[in-house]
Amino acid sequence: MQTMTRRALGLAGASLIMATSASSAVWAQQAPPVRVRGEITKVEGSTLSIKSRTGESLTVKLAEPLRISAMVKSSLADIKEGSFIGVSAMPMPDGTQKAYAIHIFMDAQKGVVADRFSEWDNRPGSTMTNANVATTVSGKDGQDLLVKYKDGEKKVLVPVGIPIAKYAPGTAEDLKVGAKIFVGGAAKQADGTLLAPNIAVGRDIDPPQ
Repeated sequence: MQTMTRRALGLAGASLIMATSASSAVWAQQAPPVRVRGEITKVEGSTLSIKSRTGESLTVKLAEPLRISAMVKSSLADIKEGSFIGVSAMPMPDGTQKAYAIHIFMDAQKGVVADRFSEWDNRPGSTMTNANVATTVSGKDGQDLLVKYKDGEKKVLVPVGIPIAKYAPGTAEDLKVGAKIFVGGAAKQADGTLLAPNIAVGRDIDPPQ
């Protein structure tokens, strides 16, 4: 009888562990990706403590292999026909996107980063357009771009003086206290930490996303 009880308890325990693991897996699959913007407050190997721009304290773990991009200052002169860029913008009444920040992707990111137009969470009502520059001309209020992505195209007004950055290969040395970071799609874990497949860190300019 005692042996049967032990067996029963063992089976129950195993079932509980399996059920818990299955629940955790389902939870992880269902949790939406998380964007992280903030400042590094502590570095422990591949684990970062981040103070988000809203004041939260977050723990971000970097997945292996580490994929680190540095954001470096750039200018409008670096945006040419054929450049693959990301445009943070506010839509205007005529449908033109008025950029408030731009980042220029590396050639290696073409075909990896999805080219598309979507809503964005940087500012209320903002948009993000990842697209190739088709034309660029000087306009009365700045530079006018026509950008094209898989499902369409957008006219973009680039006002003078907005922050423009470009991606560059980064290293673990870029991850230091005080550096500003951006993670586009971290996965929230059951313990509350965030697992990041990649990270962009400001080298001489804050990530403009």
